Parts: sequence; structure tokens; C-alpha cells
Amino acid sequence: MSGVPDPDDVRLAGALVREAGTLAARMRAEGVEGLGVEQKTSVSDVVTAADRAAEELVARRLSEERPADGVLGEEGVDEPGTSGRRWVVDPVDGTYNFLSGLTWWCSAVALLDGDELVLGAIYHPHDDALHLGGPGLPSTRDGVPIGPLRDVPLARTSMATYFAPGDLVARAGAAFYRAAGSAAAVRMLGSGSMDATAVAQGQVGLVLQHSVPPWDELPGAALVRGAGGTTQRVRHEGLEWYAAGAPTAVAEACAALVGGADG
Repeated sequence: MSGVPDPDDVRLAGALVREAGTLAARMRAEGVEGLGVEQKTSVSDVVTAADRAAEELVARRLSEERPADGVLGEEGVDEPGTSGRRWVVDPVDGTYNFLSGLTWWCSAVALLDGDELVLGAIYHPHDDALHLGGPGLPSTRDGVPIGPLRDVPLARTSMATYFAPGDLVARAGAAFYRAAGSAAAVRMLGSGSMDATAVAQGQVGLVLQHSVPPWDELPGAALVRGAGGTTQRVRHEGLEWYAAGAPTAVAEACAALVGGADG
């Protein structure tokens, strides 16, 4: 089991996401016209000036306070560092929601020490809620413990996911339907890190998604593990699926994905 994170790292992580989320929210409040929206891979996969400004804020703070650490950001920051530690940054997770005026978006960071996940921090500006947690750090919301997560079978809980519509007619569709068909309900809300806060709080049973980049995975994985949940990866038909949540539900979803075939 991971050791307890340095309290200074925990405080810094919380400050980083709070500042990044507050900056993005302020820019959004000034109107979408000034956000300089650009499309990345699809109409719903976009980047704005707020994403970039928030990532630059986090990278600048880290260069001042943790100059030896690496930084990897969704919007292009990639500093290798020399300490063996790396901060993974998602300045605005749920950008399409952010642009659309929906509130299910956040700013998120995770800290790795080598390959070991140390902690995650997620700030939800709409609720002014700060989530912190990690394998050796019991998860909290605004300093209040939110675990332990209750173990439940897949058939008695909901599953959060995200996919492009085309996935359902491509190779991901059959595997996803096997897993989703065993769940009590499916939710697609548009922010992986926010979904993980719901899992950690027992509002959703698990998150399941394929081809998840580290900035979408690691902050939420830290919270789920800090709440007593588990994470798992499984390969099937050339795709790597990621699941996080209640241990039994995660195991059952991953088994359903492969449908008895070799993963």
C-alpha cells in the first residue's frame, strides 16, 4: 500500500485545482465569445482559452514550488523533470459541458512518484467543492471524509461512461453492451473526473471507459482508491478499458467486457 502523501503536496494539489477552476469559471462568466474555441478531434472535443490559461497557471505554480518535478498537461505542457515525480493536469475536464453552460466540469491534478499514484485533487467550481484522496490518503470533500465506499454488485448499481457515438457501431459497441447490460443503469455526464467524485461518494457504482488518457484517469483513480474502491484495466479486441469503483462491480464489468474471451 502507498505511504501517506506529504501534507505540503496535498495542500499544493488542492490550491492548484482551486485556482485553475476559479480562473476558468471567471473566464466563462465573461462570455463564450472570448474563449477562442477550437475543435480537436471532433465537434464535442474542444479546447478553449480557459483550458490553456488554467493549465499555464498550474504549470507556472509547479515550476516555482516543485521545480524538479515533471508536469504533463492535457493541453500540451510536457516537462520531464528530474525528481522522478510527475504532476498530471486536466485544467478543465468536461470542456464541452463548460462551454454549454452545464455545471458538470472541474479542474483536476494527480501526482505520480515513478509509476506509483500518490494523490489526486479535483475542484468543482459550481459547488465550490474540493475533493482530495489517494491510495494512502482517505478521500475527503472539503475536508470531510467520504469513505469507505460500499461494495455492490454491478446489477445493483449505476455505471458512468463516456464514448463518441461512433463507438457504438464500431468494435467497442458489443463489449460495452455486455457490460452495460448487466448494470442497473448507465449515466453519461461528460466529465471523467467528476464521475469519479460521484463514485467515491457512493452516488455511482463505477466508471467504465476505453482509451482513457492519464489526465482523465489518474485524479479520479486516486479519489476512488482513497475511498476504498479499486481500479482495473482489461484489454479486449485491441482496446484497453479502464474501470474504477466498487470492487465487485468493477470485477463483474471487466469480466462482461471480454465475454469469456481472452482479453
